Amino acid sequence: MLSSLRLGTPAALWAARHGLAARPAAVSRVPLRCLAAKGGRKKDAEESVYSKTVNLPQTAFDMRANSVVREPQLQQFWEDNKVYEQLSRSNPGPAFTLHDGPPYANGDLHIGHALNKILKDFINRYQLLQGRKAKFVPGWDTHGLPIELKVLQSMKEDERRSLTPLQLREKAAQFALKTVDAQREQFKRYGVWADWDAPYVTLDPAYEAAQLRVFGQMVLNGHIYRGRKPVHWSPSSRTALAEAELEYPEGHTSRSIYVAMPLKALGPVVPEAAAAALEGAAFGIWTTTPWTIPANLAVAVNGELAYAVVEIEGDAPEGWKARRLVVAADLADQLAEKFGLQLRTLCTLKGSELEGCTYAHPLFDRVSPVVIGGDYITTESGTGLVHTAPGHGQEDYQVGLKYGLPLLSPVDDAGEFTEEAGPFAGLQVQGAGNEAVVQALTAAGALLKEESYAHKYPYDWRTKKPTIFRATDQWFASVEGFRGAALEAIEGVSWIPATGQNRITSMTEGRSDWCISRQRKWGVPIPVFYYEDSGEPLLTEETIEYVTQVVAQHGSDAWWRMEIADLLPEHLRGEAPKLRRGEDTMDVWFDSGSSWAGVLGGDEALNYPADLYLEGSDQHRGWFQSSLLTSVAANGHAPYNQVLTHGFVLDDKGMKMSKSLGNVIDPRMVIGGGKDAKKDPPYGADVLRLWVASVDYSSDVLIGGRILSQVADVYRKVRFTLRYLLGNLSDYDPAAHAVPHTELAAADRYILARFAALVDECSAAYGSYQFSKVYQALQRFTVLDLSNFYLDVAKDRLYINGSSAADRRACQTTLAALLEGMLPLIAPLLPHMAEDAWQNLPYARQEQSVFQAGWAGVPDEWRQLSEEDSAAWRSVLGIRAELNQLLEKARADKALGASLEAKVKVHVANQALRGRLQALQAAPNGMDPLRYLFIVSQAELADSPAGAAEGAAYSASAELDEGGGAVTLGVARADGAKCKRCWNYSTHVGSDAKHPELCERCLPVINEMGFEAPAPVAAVSA
Repeated sequence: MLSSLRLGTPAALWAARHGLAARPAAVSRVPLRCLAAKGGRKKDAEESVYSKTVNLPQTAFDMRANSVVREPQLQQFWEDNKVYEQLSRSNPGPAFTLHDGPPYANGDLHIGHALNKILKDFINRYQLLQGRKAKFVPGWDTHGLPIELKVLQSMKEDERRSLTPLQLREKAAQFALKTVDAQREQFKRYGVWADWDAPYVTLDPAYEAAQLRVFGQMVLNGHIYRGRKPVHWSPSSRTALAEAELEYPEGHTSRSIYVAMPLKALGPVVPEAAAAALEGAAFGIWTTTPWTIPANLAVAVNGELAYAVVEIEGDAPEGWKARRLVVAADLADQLAEKFGLQLRTLCTLKGSELEGCTYAHPLFDRVSPVVIGGDYITTESGTGLVHTAPGHGQEDYQVGLKYGLPLLSPVDDAGEFTEEAGPFAGLQVQGAGNEAVVQALTAAGALLKEESYAHKYPYDWRTKKPTIFRATDQWFASVEGFRGAALEAIEGVSWIPATGQNRITSMTEGRSDWCISRQRKWGVPIPVFYYEDSGEPLLTEETIEYVTQVVAQHGSDAWWRMEIADLLPEHLRGEAPKLRRGEDTMDVWFDSGSSWAGVLGGDEALNYPADLYLEGSDQHRGWFQSSLLTSVAANGHAPYNQVLTHGFVLDDKGMKMSKSLGNVIDPRMVIGGGKDAKKDPPYGADVLRLWVASVDYSSDVLIGGRILSQVADVYRKVRFTLRYLLGNLSDYDPAAHAVPHTELAAADRYILARFAALVDECSAAYGSYQFSKVYQALQRFTVLDLSNFYLDVAKDRLYINGSSAADRRACQTTLAALLEGMLPLIAPLLPHMAEDAWQNLPYARQEQSVFQAGWAGVPDEWRQLSEEDSAAWRSVLGIRAELNQLLEKARADKALGASLEAKVKVHVANQALRGRLQALQAAPNGMDPLRYLFIVSQAELADSPAGAAEGAAYSASAELDEGGGAVTLGVARADGAKCKRCWNYSTHVGSDAKHPELCERCLPVINEMGFEAPAPVAAVSA
């Protein structure tokens, strides 16, 4: 069945099938010749004099969306009438809060932004239709290094050197706010509803003050401290980085070296049996960062591993001083092969027995110990002994604390060796410094081997350059102090997909303390003062609150603009001469992670915790985590009840988008098109939105010209269907013409039951955020249930019968119910189309907007179709499918033209089904005769298979699905002549002298209308 959903069906064929054709006029009438290809309307057929008596569809809802013009008009309608504002504040239901993660204000939006904001809009619009107060406050992240760099890069060198912090901050704020304005307009063009005139921006004084209050609460809770420890440091940005600011590009290769650290003295627990073997030995270590060797202060072993003392058999390699090495026993053979040597094991001992041994640093006059490390020491690579520099590694730092090792880090902010590095001072550690250390180790006879090593390595996500681990004085949030509470909070959140819980749990479990300070000027200051003489910080509840009040009133620029005394409570102002203000700003992840306080906490219309956070899957280590940590540390619970993640957008070949590849899809181009409309057509925002609905966003999604073209075709099919429904209601007034459900035709009641099932399916899909299921369900219903069946069989009733005929009004009642029910179903996905159709309803409506009308209501009586009746209708559809194949064969043989030239006989073996077919055939008012369901001129029920085939030019037998039983079909040429009005064949054509070209059904309609043929018409014989 799904194969019939061919996305490539030309729009013209779809329009013809629905009896619709493009018209430039505001109200279009559909030519009779286009009504139904199945019904025998040939495109070049001669227009009948009776065509003007047919009830042709009329509507101002154009076949062409003209989205570039019409969508902005509809957006202006929403804005002028405050539709979103009214619903988000005044809906009767409870509040629903989807908290917006702030995009970064440093450039134009990309297709990933579109995916994210449109998904959010789907959810908010659905909640509004459900009657909830879904206020959506959009936000922007406006501090941090990228904006600062944009400003600096726009200036000349001499201008940069003379720039004061306040001047830099002013320029950064101007740039950020200008970008916010540009991004806001782009988001609005997507059709996204939000409080666009009152967004949150992290540079707003009120927001900054809320952020400082979060910081202050964490200080009071004992979760903030200042310490010197290794952090991710970016020499290219000259600042510390958070985990979320790192990326690990493929293809990184490091210089890795094996180094001999010569034994100086045995430790107290070395077994006597091993003492002789260790004489003259060296500890073999391996590192991928040669530049950290000058900071080496220990060699760490795993206390549970076995270590071997091995000796070279034969001559040692040139330049080696050591003939004996201590390595992990399990790696001895592997290392012998790597070094190209024969190694003989002299003895083995446990790692714990090496503790307390000392060795001489090969490049410095320094003796260091062998220490016991943790589980990070394995035999998967290296030598099983780990070079330990507490100033340049997290595990190294922890081991250093345990053994009281100094925190040596002879590297400055620019990534160059300091004077502490002796002969290496001034060299760039990741460049010339690396090379110099390797050469020095070679000269010292300590270099065992050098080789390239491909592995993941952290890069600064902004500058795209490698980082280092470096010990500096920083401010930290002690995750260790509230990790248990954070993990407990994670368990209380609903994660969609469920794998998100595992991701953020593992990241939180393994997270070290959070470095929240940054050595930049564009950000929220850490409100600390330092005593000039001792360097001790002044940071109390009172000082934090006072600075917070100042920032709330004057903004964070006050930290740089005001005198220190003016930033202190009155009774502490006498201390001002002794103090200097801190120069660090907060990590931007602390900025955005505090949004629950800056946005949710200050608005009674918003829920805290939020009902939902929705961002890309990378935010498990970014905003989801920083929000969680700040909320738990300050208030003891998560800031959200549900977290939903989506994947990234790739091109239609599955490649990551990049300017260099030329495969970037700009949302503005999708909406407004390019210079070459054939190459880059202007699809409009609704097609972009429909693409978002069509994809399974739980993983990475694809977009490209071919994909957009297919989605656009689906869009047109839905639009043409709405246009058909509107066009056939042009003379319908529900107040005067509505027909009770019990008086509807069986086909009407069946389609309404199908629609009720669609509403249930869409409600469940929207409620679980599975928009691709909504897309599929709507597409399936539109094509299979409506186009392929109901609208196809309804044409005859709508066009041919009298305008006020009971069966026509019954059909119009059904169409109106379908139309008013479908619009809210599509409205979250296609709001412009739904609103446009609503505005073109041909009868009075109580609500201005489709969104004010609310969700699709389904009367209980629509659901009362029995399973037996449902099964019967499935069988009828099965018979139609078999019959269409038989008719197609007749047409291929040129035995028949249109299906109305046919007479059909049907036999079904199933007695229950036969009874239902007989009931349809005998329905009152001629609403459901089989000939209309099959779109043929005559249809009869035969008593036997032979009776169905008797006199037939074509016959076939088949077995219906789902227990429908056997069916036999016979097709012959219809009896009688063709009616010039309805094109059905009838034996009564020619029986009336005044209108001899009409059949018995059309004649009374014409007489009631008082229609006079413009010229005598020759009689047509049967």
